[in-house]
Amino acid sequence: MRALQKQYIVDVFVWIDDLVSQPVKPGQKPVLKDSELLTILVWDGLTEPHKNLSSVYSWIAREYADCFPKLPKYQNFVAHCHRLLPTLVWVLQALLVSDAPLRFCDSTMLPVCRNVRADRHKVAKGIAAWGKNHQGWWYGFKLHAAVNQQGSLAALCFTPANEYDAQHVEQLVNQATKVVVGDSHYAASPMVRRLWKRYGIVVVANNRKRALMAKWQEFLMHMRQKVEATFGKLKGQHFLVTSFPRSIQGYFVHYIRTLLGYQLANA
Repeated sequence: MRALQKQYIVDVFVWIDDLVSQPVKPGQKPVLKDSELLTILVWDGLTEPHKNLSSVYSWIAREYADCFPKLPKYQNFVAHCHRLLPTLVWVLQALLVSDAPLRFCDSTMLPVCRNVRADRHKVAKGIAAWGKNHQGWWYGFKLHAAVNQQGSLAALCFTPANEYDAQHVEQLVNQATKVVVGDSHYAASPMVRRLWKRYGIVVVANNRKRALMAKWQEFLMHMRQKVEATFGKLKGQHFLVTSFPRSIQGYFVHYIRTLLGYQLANA
């Protein structure tokens, strides 16, 4: 997807404008339409992901001035991005592979700052929390996600870092789900029984009885690295982890635009 030529931004805009077109409200009109701003954020994720909105803004102003001749001042650009957050969430939800019967589930840490700065971090105070995994402690959030065999996102949710994975597995499944594959956090017997009773879902999870697994279960456990690879791409190529935002809205604008770019690039 990174090989997209500049002229294809028009096709992206047409698709987005049809998708999110809304009646014009009375009052002062923004310099950019919502669909134009959404096109900028999506095009960034499809072609050349940037670490923050400042870099996105500079890139668009430099490389796409002819496409967006009325680009607003940076402060207004950021404020418009924040207002667009509900639309970003809606578009991402529409693009989730919600009918995936096989889901690989896991969570990943989203630190909002370095550990030594956590006590002084005010932006996410009262919402972020301390969490710990095999990599150690971090302060921030968790992204819980389910992906299909191709690594496309099927479901996701955000929580403070101290939330236990198994508590949120029901947010990663639906009536279309048949099999969930996860690590030992998803092997808790009460949750396994609950998923089977409520949805008819089979849980294949890494536990101490690995030797008793059937061959098909072992095969699915080997495929679990699909979700780990997804997290690797989100962090390494799409810069999911950030400490730049100066508001909670800023953090989640960054997270959602990153996930949206990944989902479209992986389509």
